Amino acid sequence: MRFPLSTPPAIPAGTLAVGPQPTLTAGGDLVLRPWRASDAAAFLAAYQDPEIRRWHTRRPASEEQVREWFEFYRRAWRQEAAASWAMTYGGGDALGRMVLGGMDLGDGVAVCAYWVVPAARGAGLASGSLRAVSDWALGEVGFHRLELDHSTRNLASCRVAVKAGFRPEGIRRCAAVHADGRHDMEVHARVRGDD
Repeated sequence: MRFPLSTPPAIPAGTLAVGPQPTLTAGGDLVLRPWRASDAAAFLAAYQDPEIRRWHTRRPASEEQVREWFEFYRRAWRQEAAASWAMTYGGGDALGRMVLGGMDLGDGVAVCAYWVVPAARGAGLASGSLRAVSDWALGEVGFHRLELDHSTRNLASCRVAVKAGFRPEGIRRCAAVHADGRHDMEVHARVRGDD
C-alpha cells in the first residue's frame, strides 16, 4: 500500500507514461534507444562476457528470456518505474545497456546502472550515456537526485560514475552479492544543480 504524500510530487504521475520512451542523443553519434526484439542475440551474448557476469548476478539464459526482459522494460516504462536503453552509435548495434530504475516520482529519485560490451569499452560510451540520461532525467523530466552504486572492486564503473558527474558519497558494507561473494558497494549521486 502506498500512502499519500503530504507534499506535492516532484514529478506528477503520468509525466513519463504519456508518451513512448524517448531516444536520447549525446555528443558525437552516441544514441540511446529503447531495446528492439532484434537486439536479443546481442543482449544475450553480452552476458557471456566474464566482466559483465562478474558484476551482474541476474542474467538471461536464452533469447526468449531476453525478449521477456524487453517486454518487462516496456511495461516498466508504462508504469513509470524504470527505463532501459541500448547504448549505440547512430542507433545501430547495441553496445551496452543504460538503466534508470527504481523511479520514485514522489521524491524525484531514481537509480542508474550500466554495462558495456568488451569491444566498446574505454571509448567513453558508458560515461557519455550516463551523462545523457542524467541530463535528461534531472532536466527535462524533473528528477532531483540520481544514485548508483558499484562494488568497491569495480574500478572501471567508479571511473564512469565520476566522469559523468556522480559524486562519491560513501560505502555500504557487504551490500550486494556478486559471483565471488558479498561486496562492499560505493554509492555515488548526482543531484539537480551539480556541475
